[in-house]
Formats: sequence, C-alpha cells, structure tokens
Amino acid sequence: MHKTHLYDKILSPIVTEKSTTLSEQNKVVFKVPNSSNKLILKKNIEKIFKVNVTKINIIKKQSKNKFTRGRKVKIKGYKKAIITLKKGQSIDLTTGI
Repeated sequence: MHKTHLYDKILSPIVTEKSTTLSEQNKVVFKVPNSSNKLILKKNIEKIFKVNVTKINIIKKQSKNKFTRGRKVKIKGYKKAIITLKKGQSIDLTTGI
C-alpha cells in the first residue's frame, strides 16, 4: 500500500479534554471515515506510526438537528476510533498527520 492510501483511513486526531486523559492509558482518539473497520485501521496505524495496536473501539456519533440563531441546522455524524497501544508506546500528535 502507498502512504496516500494509508492516510485515507485516518481523517484527523480528536484532541479534547477527555481524549487527553485517555492518553495516560496509552489510548489515542482519531476521527475516521464511516466506511472504515477495525482490521484496516489496525494495519494502517501500525504501518504509519510504527507502533503495536492491542485494541480498537469504534464509536459512531449520530447526526442531529439543532437550532442556531432561529434556524434549523443539521450537524453531520461521524465515526471515531479509540486505539489502545502496547504499554510504553505512544503517538505524538503534535507532528501532524
């Protein structure tokens, strides 16, 4: 696989207060496409970042309607993957993807 195809399955890292507390437990959170699955994600992350993945949890966030300034706005849903790494390993998100 080429590097461009490897990066297609990872859209962006999710950096929130909750995801930074998960990093203490060797976990990293990424936003992924709706078509991705655990096996492909595991292979791609191991090849890109040169780490060992022990577990992947995928959460699907539903789209929802919201009122903003008196208008009805639809917020798109997405998938996020919580990746657990082998003990002692980490991914540096400040270098960029």
